[in-house]
Amino acid sequence: MKDKHLKAFMKTAYNFAECSHAVRLKVGAVIVKDNRIISIGYNGTPHGWDNDCEYKSFFDGDRQLPEPNLVTRSEVLHAETNAIAKLARSNESGNGATLVTTHAPCMECSKLIYQAGIVQVIYAEEYRNFDGISFLNACGVNAKQFKLKEE
Repeated sequence: MKDKHLKAFMKTAYNFAECSHAVRLKVGAVIVKDNRIISIGYNGTPHGWDNDCEYKSFFDGDRQLPEPNLVTRSEVLHAETNAIAKLARSNESGNGATLVTTHAPCMECSKLIYQAGIVQVIYAEEYRNFDGISFLNACGVNAKQFKLKEE
C-alpha cells in the first residue's frame, strides 16, 4: 500500500475515532481491501444501548480512592471488533484485507483479526502491552506501526 493511501486511511480511522462516546480513549479502525474501505469501527456500546462507555468508581481493586476513576464498561466493543462485526454482516470478506487502526489491538481483538483472514495490521499508537501484536506476528499477520507526521 502506498504511503499516501495509508496516510489517508489512518486519518479516516482517527476521524471515526471521534465518533466514539468514550471519555478515556477514542479508538477508530478501518478495514481496507483493494485500496477501498470495506468496513469501519470505533469503540462503543452495542447498537441500541446508551452511549456511556465508562462509569465512575471510587475503588481500585480493594483500595478506596478519594476521587472517582473512570472505568470502561465490560459491554463496550473495541473499534476492531466493531469493524469485524460489521464486515461479517456485509457481503465483503476479510480474507487478504488490511486493518488500519489508531491504536495497536489488544489480544482479544487480535484473535478476531486473525480469524477474519486479515493479513496486515497498521496501527499508530501503542497499546499498554504488546500481547496482541506478538500474537499477530506469531500467526503470520504483518503488524507494524505507522505514525502520522505532524503537519
